[in-house]
Amino acid sequence: MDIKVSIIKSVLKQIGMPKAQQADLCALTILSMANIKPHDRWSAAKAEWIRIHDVIAFSNTYYGTTYAENSRETFRKQAMHHFRTAALIEDNGKATNSPNYRYRLTAEFLAVIRDINAKDVAKSKELQNFCKAHTSLTELYASKKKMQKMPVQINGVALTLSVGKHNQLQKAIVEEFAPRFAPRSQCLYLGDTTEKDLVKDVAKLSELGFAITLHDKMPDVVLYRDDKNWLYFVEAVTSVGPMSPARILEIQEMTKDVKAGKIFVTAFLDFDTYKRFSKDLAWETEVWIADLPEHMIHLNGDKFLGPR
Repeated sequence: MDIKVSIIKSVLKQIGMPKAQQADLCALTILSMANIKPHDRWSAAKAEWIRIHDVIAFSNTYYGTTYAENSRETFRKQAMHHFRTAALIEDNGKATNSPNYRYRLTAEFLAVIRDINAKDVAKSKELQNFCKAHTSLTELYASKKKMQKMPVQINGVALTLSVGKHNQLQKAIVEEFAPRFAPRSQCLYLGDTTEKDLVKDVAKLSELGFAITLHDKMPDVVLYRDDKNWLYFVEAVTSVGPMSPARILEIQEMTKDVKAGKIFVTAFLDFDTYKRFSKDLAWETEVWIADLPEHMIHLNGDKFLGPR
């Protein structure tokens, strides 16, 4: 690949673009928008309004690529969208489906391109000024991701769960279900949707007799109540996975060496979701609904049948 592509990739790295936006396609996008050919001086960079079609044509003509016209969406999603957020480029304000929709380099980033020092990219004054004036996209995305996390207290420790209905329900299990129906219990396992084993007390699970190698079959939440020697296996169900007869057999096989008492619970966010799965639930299990946190549904009537 041409040396100019490598230099632009270095610039993108210096200003804190995410790794995906340091790819050849992204570097070629910048070169095309600056109208910099392989043998042009950096000081000759321009900032003229162009289309993604023009970026593809420029890259193919001057840098030997073979991008097809149907790759426009790839350029839009991988390069244009992120570059605009990072203030490298701007659009002309037209509707995105308009034939007159165009992009160009911002004046600030054009100055960075014109000031490139090929021997030492980091020495560019304009690049240093740009970095001081703008929060890097990597930091912006990390901050946004952090803001979207849900705080949760697990075993007295403040942790965070990624946002989503499934984790919203898991948070409720730990903070609402456990204090009511598993008091003084310890969370031995909880899997976040993006970090599978967010909580995993391997030592205690092994001590209780778990086959740890089968962690991929673990219920969503495992609680242990030491004073009763009870284990609560809780499935958090928003779209799949209630405590069905087949699921009970899986857990029993995984815990065949566990001597503690076993309680099987299916948790739902609301009553409507419970009704969707009610026919799939196994007998001798429990149901907890986050919208009705004070109550449990027991699918084992003989155990509780009697006058109140």
